[in-house]
Formats: sequence, structure tokens, C-alpha cells
Amino acid sequence: MNKIVTLLVFLIFSSTQAQQLNCTVTINTERLPNPNQQVFKTLQTSLSEFVNKTDWTGAALKQNERINCSMYITLSSNSSDQFSGTIQVQASRLIYNSTYSSPILNFNDKDFNFRYTEYEPLLFNPSVYESNLVSVVSFYSYLILGIDADTFQVGGGNQYLETAQNIANVAQQGGFKGWSQSDGLQNRYYLINDMISPTYGDLRQTMYAYHSGLDVMSSDLKTSKEKIKASLILIGKLNTVKPNAFLTRVFFDAKSDEIVSIFSGGPSITVTDLTDVLNRVSPLNSTKWSQIKF
Repeated sequence: MNKIVTLLVFLIFSSTQAQQLNCTVTINTERLPNPNQQVFKTLQTSLSEFVNKTDWTGAALKQNERINCSMYITLSSNSSDQFSGTIQVQASRLIYNSTYSSPILNFNDKDFNFRYTEYEPLLFNPSVYESNLVSVVSFYSYLILGIDADTFQVGGGNQYLETAQNIANVAQQGGFKGWSQSDGLQNRYYLINDMISPTYGDLRQTMYAYHSGLDVMSSDLKTSKEKIKASLILIGKLNTVKPNAFLTRVFFDAKSDEIVSIFSGGPSITVTDLTDVLNRVSPLNSTKWSQIKF
């Protein structure tokens, strides 16, 4: 009996320690004619358990240390065990000494195609291709981990981003769209290869410096705004080398609303140079930048 109790305690403890993501998975089937809702309920539950219970890093995290994220899957077609749609991936990072979570990723992947049979096990092996469903979800799990780690230390996400790149390379053998450079210019292939490329080092430096600024906001709001401003101006340097870069758009898709909020209230600082840079590197958000008044 004592051995059984000890084993149960060990299993419970191991399961608790193995979780790094706190992810909400949603399956939207509104665009499907007469969908089998039971299959999608099973899929949603299986994906949620897969993302949240897989030990992605080996790190022991408390509940409040896990990364809050979501994967919103919208299915547009279904034939037998084949599914097509999109997956919107979002993640946020808790700011030091506050209850505020800052968005770090907001990406809509429009090439999400996979096969799935109800109750099939979802198993992850970074060096083995299991299915496109497992590959895509695992890829984004490691991307989230890498981006989050980058906000705490320059280059802190390297190991996770390298794993995501390995998943992308292995997944090419499945023949599904999104993993190859021939599938377009704004897909998973370019997303991870650009993230790792030294060419985009300034953007990853911005992610760290930006969130370092947010982390002092509760103690010194003006200093925080100056730090965040300096981090954003650094993107202007990248823009001279890679104008209209894919990763720059990905960054502002997550951050544009927050940037406007930060610089539209509180202690006044000079922002003319900042708005000049923002309009140059992200002209699609010019309407938002015009709301920055201080």
C-alpha cells in the first residue's frame, strides 16, 4: 500500500512539474456544414491536454509562472479525416510586480491542414514526424516558449527556437503547406528561420529591452517609457536593412495597441522621433500612431 501511495504522489508531482504552458485551445466549426460535434469536442480536449501536459522544457514551474497562451482553430473544410482551416496563436507575458500581461505573439497561420481520427493519440518526438497536427501545435508551443524567454534575456529563447526550427525541418516530409519556402513568404518556414537569423537580432534585442522597460513601470513610469521608446527606435535600425520585414509586422501585430496605450498617457516624454520611426517601419498602423499625443 505504501508503495502504491508513493507512486501516486510521484506521478502527481511529476505531472504538476511538467507543465510550462497554460493554453486555451478552441475549435471553431461554424463554417462547416453539419459538423460532427463530438469529434471536435474530442479534438479540442485532446489538443488542450497535449499542449498543457507535455513537458516541453523540463523546467519546473508553478501555476502562476506558466505562460498564458491560446490557440484558436477555425475549420473551413472537412472530408473524412482531413481538415483545413486556420490557427490563431496568441501569448502574453506577465509584467513584474503587476497583474498586467503584455501580448508577445498574435499570429494567424492560414495554412493549417491536417488529418485526424477521433481518439488517436497525440505524441511528440522532436526528431520524428508523427502528424501535421502534432507538428504545427508543437512548433507554436516552442515558438511561444522562445519568444517569452527572449523577453527575459537577450537570446534567452535560442534553445526553444532551435527546437521549433527542427520541428519545421522534420515536418517538411509530411507534404503539408506552411513548412517550405515555396509555400509563400509569410509562413512557418520564414517565421522561424527569420527569428533565428542574426539579421533580425535587433528585433529580438527590442523584445528584451521593451519588456525590461515594462518591468519597471510600477516603480518609475517615466523611465519605463524612455526604455520602451529606445527599444522601439532600435527597430528603425533593422528597417534600414530589411524594410517591411515579415517579423516586424509580426511584432506590431502583437504590440501596436499596447504601444499606443503606453505613450498616450502618464508622464510626458518626447515622442516625435518615436512616431517618425513607427510610421516608417509600420505604416499600416499609421492611424494608431496618430493617437500618440505626448
